[in-house]
Amino acid sequence: MEKVLEVKNLYATFTIQKKDYEVLHDISFSIKRNETVCVVGESGCGKSVTTLCIMQLLPKNGKIQSGSIILDGQDLLKLPKKEVRQYRGKKMGMIFQEPMTALNPLLTIGSQLKENIMLHRGLKKKEATDLALEYLKKVGIANPKERLRQYPFELSGGLRQRVLIAMVLSAQPDLLIADEPTTALDVTIQKQVLTLLNDLKKDMNAGILFITHDLGVVAEIADRVVVLYAGRKVEEGTTEQIFKNPLHPYTIGLMKAVPNVDLDEFEIKPIPGTFPNITEEIPGCRFNPRCPLSRECPLCTKEAPEMIEAEKGHFVACHLAKEEKR
Repeated sequence: MEKVLEVKNLYATFTIQKKDYEVLHDISFSIKRNETVCVVGESGCGKSVTTLCIMQLLPKNGKIQSGSIILDGQDLLKLPKKEVRQYRGKKMGMIFQEPMTALNPLLTIGSQLKENIMLHRGLKKKEATDLALEYLKKVGIANPKERLRQYPFELSGGLRQRVLIAMVLSAQPDLLIADEPTTALDVTIQKQVLTLLNDLKKDMNAGILFITHDLGVVAEIADRVVVLYAGRKVEEGTTEQIFKNPLHPYTIGLMKAVPNVDLDEFEIKPIPGTFPNITEEIPGCRFNPRCPLSRECPLCTKEAPEMIEAEKGHFVACHLAKEEKR
């Protein structure tokens, strides 16, 4: 199947007090058409920074040091900034975490939707209005004509998120980036939005990069899962591989931190220790200060583990996993 996005050996830094600190280290993954790849990990692991690198919307103190971001066969890092802008919205669209801040509170839903369609699709106002109504229907919004006249504050969080999805999809992008789009929504609306994204992905034959820390969401929507820790990819595999046979101690820790309500007695087991600051220098594996197995492996505090393919399509960066494979 055709690859929509391919991220290869991505390195990025943030400059703090005139010193560069690495926030992404050798990140690689790809997304095919009609595939959803979920990137998971704790806050600060590099999930959102990865999406900002792809969209090339890093803050002023952020910089991509090396690597490639290939969208529809074109390496975006080799394009001038002016040309990259043409890819945003048209070829790749982003749904943000908080729809109230993503929508302009001073403009009606209709004016924002129509402006987006006219810009990316080159349509006249009447055609843009018709298409706006069509996409509001597609995302399950009742009374679309009435909604076009309303302002964002007049809509619930779930409706605002649907409007954002309609806005992004109306440009017909090949890649849809969703940065924790269900975090601010209640469980019922969350389920509806996830179902909607799954259905629309098939209709549009697009790829989805879904950022989340919620493993329940991952189980619901993902085809493949990429686990990040402190700016490094520690594991990647299909959803089934990650949930049934997690190999990295960090992935296992994330699984144990989620209560299993199917059991008569369940216990939440948090990962010990604290997440490292980007200014901290940790020799060897970045996870070793929190890893319950690091004492069993002398290499953990000395060498950063290489990524190996433990089974077909299932990759892990862990010294102990490498020893087990041998």
